[in-house]
Amino acid sequence: MKEDRLFFSAKHSEIKKGKVTDVYFLKTMKILKHLNLEDTEVKAEVFAGESGIFCGLKEVLNLLEDSECKIYSLKEGEKFSKKEVVLRIEGNYSEFGIYETAILGILASSSGWATAAYKCKQAAGEKPVVCFGSRHVHPSVAPVMERSAKVGGVDGVSCVLAADILGIKPLGTIPHAAILIAGSTEKIATAYDEVMPEDEPRIILVDTFKDEAQESLDIARILGKKLEGVRLDTPKERGGVTPDLVREVRKRLDLEGFSHVKIFVSGGLNPEKIKTLSEAGADAFGVGWYISAAPPIEMTMDIKEVEGKPIAKRGRIPGITENKRLKRVK
Repeated sequence: MKEDRLFFSAKHSEIKKGKVTDVYFLKTMKILKHLNLEDTEVKAEVFAGESGIFCGLKEVLNLLEDSECKIYSLKEGEKFSKKEVVLRIEGNYSEFGIYETAILGILASSSGWATAAYKCKQAAGEKPVVCFGSRHVHPSVAPVMERSAKVGGVDGVSCVLAADILGIKPLGTIPHAAILIAGSTEKIATAYDEVMPEDEPRIILVDTFKDEAQESLDIARILGKKLEGVRLDTPKERGGVTPDLVREVRKRLDLEGFSHVKIFVSGGLNPEKIKTLSEAGADAFGVGWYISAAPPIEMTMDIKEVEGKPIAKRGRIPGITENKRLKRVK
């Protein structure tokens, strides 16, 4: 194993050089060059193994930006159905053949993350959903994952680089680490209010040392109208955030005159839990694992035409598949 790499993720230049391809594509190019067939004109289609939300097109276009290929595709954020053709490439095989692995990987992972995000947002309705998934994936792909989540419909991301790529502000409150080090939620809340800009929402984590409802009231009394919300992140060891807990916190805040304080929940959320907690009174959601751990959506590339003649492997229909939703993007 080479130990001269700081990280084992592929560099941009290595992806562009085809270094992340499956080796049999390199063998294919060597053989085709030997036969003087490497520049054969083909049409290739990518279809999905299941339904989902399309994502990853921008990176595919960047990968093939130096080619003369024509590319037809769905738009990012569009729904696709099982077996639907989501992208078609027309051009000399030599210009994109070694990139098949990368193209499929980009679309599979990005669409998987976008689809999971879409399901969370559908469950939340008009209430905000923020992606907190970066800690669950390799840092080299964290921005890709959170950008995909934004394409899928979430309202914000927490990863600083992902937000920078998207041109938006990263969202997040404070971790338990700050409160544990300070030894007091009240101390952290006061300091947060003192050091953060006025336009930064005052949302404080309230489950570190005390009962969530009690900490919510304590912080509300300190910050008053400046407190925008409290975040419930009760660990699974204590049952996680439950509908009853949300209802109790909501009621106790209301009774004390803090109806303006919103309840932000996080920790082990999925679409079903989001829907249940929303009905109980939760106002916003931070979703990590469900989005970041979403399985890739299988993508398959088939050559369907060679030098203008319909063709396909056995089991597939020869010739390009008509899909009027595909638009020329390159």
